[in-house]
Amino acid sequence: MRKFNIDEIRNFIAEQSSDTKIYIGCDSERTRVNGVWHAVYTAVIVVHIDGNHGCKLFGEVTRERDYDQRANRPSTRLMTEVYKVSALYLKLADVLEGRDVQVHLDINPNEMHGSSCVVTQAIGYIRGVCNVEPFVKPQAFAASYAADRFRSLHIA
Repeated sequence: MRKFNIDEIRNFIAEQSSDTKIYIGCDSERTRVNGVWHAVYTAVIVVHIDGNHGCKLFGEVTRERDYDQRANRPSTRLMTEVYKVSALYLKLADVLEGRDVQVHLDINPNEMHGSSCVVTQAIGYIRGVCNVEPFVKPQAFAASYAADRFRSLHIA
């Protein structure tokens, strides 16, 4: 698994102009290890330099036990994604001030999808803890595409 180096991220963001945009997201995937369900969480920070000069991607991949009873309604796993994103936002809050920052949640509000079971709770949590309006699918590219790409590059 891979961990964030928060000091490295903070220093990198601090060195960028105020035009730099920051996107924070998390995704997870359920996997079985020795007969026990786990979730592999991939949290990412996308730093879009000056808003138009390419991006630097920071990421963390962790594995934790998954306690969801119903795979088609993964409320515990999805809310853990939300908690991880909010904790990351708070760790970086002082270097994020004055910047365009978006929190992306890998949650689909369409009731046909299992992730819709936590959409209201997740949005409310991010609003309350981070004081920002989160983006959900299909606008949540950091949680969907960036996290998937990071995971595919860093999991053996």
